[in-house]
Amino acid sequence: MATKAAKKKTELTGDLSENNLPTEAELLKMPESDYMNERQLGFFRDRLRQMEQEILSNAGETTEHLRETQFVPDPADRATIEEEHALELRTRDRERKLLKKVQQSIVRIDGGDYGWCEETGEPIGLRRLLARPTATLSLEAQERREMRQKMFGD
Repeated sequence: MATKAAKKKTELTGDLSENNLPTEAELLKMPESDYMNERQLGFFRDRLRQMEQEILSNAGETTEHLRETQFVPDPADRATIEEEHALELRTRDRERKLLKKVQQSIVRIDGGDYGWCEETGEPIGLRRLLARPTATLSLEAQERREMRQKMFGD
């Protein structure tokens, strides 16, 4: 007999092929009592994995692009190329931080904590998760945190 955790994992990953995942509209039509059911978790796992692959793909493209650097004798052209590279590296740094959040969100799905506010334990909400799949705080908790940061400079 399978353990409870193994059974739960099978429920989450079992019958959820890409064709069986709900659309955003179907997700939003589900009753509140279905919050973070296996179909919803499958939807967000798929979305997060797509984000993860896109970020990793972008990182590979940046590496290739930076290797293709050519010598340009004109200082203005060289400065433009260097500025473009700096911008690209800043973008990849932001994506690196996002990648970490995406991977943590996938772990939260596997652990059964995804969709629930870290601070209050309340549901984060489907609309917020659709807008920001890596959210760990409800809108109210996030607003309180931002207000504290504004007031105390944390």
